[in-house]
Amino acid sequence: MLTRSTRSKVTFSNDFKIGESQQEILAGTYEIVVEEELIQGLSFEAYRRASTYLMVRGRGRNAGQTTMQMTTKEELEHAMACDRALSETNNDSEAALSPQKDTT
Repeated sequence: MLTRSTRSKVTFSNDFKIGESQQEILAGTYEIVVEEELIQGLSFEAYRRASTYLMVRGRGRNAGQTTMQMTTKEELEHAMACDRALSETNNDSEAALSPQKDTT
């Protein structure tokens, strides 16, 4: 079966968890690898997603190691939506706003 891989990057502003994993992943930029396989027997070229991986670089005593954490498109989109919502909430909080000038 013919396969292809595409790579992209996603940046999380906040620490996050993805899927059912209880491991908290630190905020930062991560590479996403999507593997797709060619659907045979069609009169045109079409691919279907076979797997999605989040590349997680080790930190601390695991520095220098990279793991491919298998995930799904839906889990990844959910983690990104939660990160966006948390960032918007933090930006709207009073603590995040600049102090107002006293005009009295």
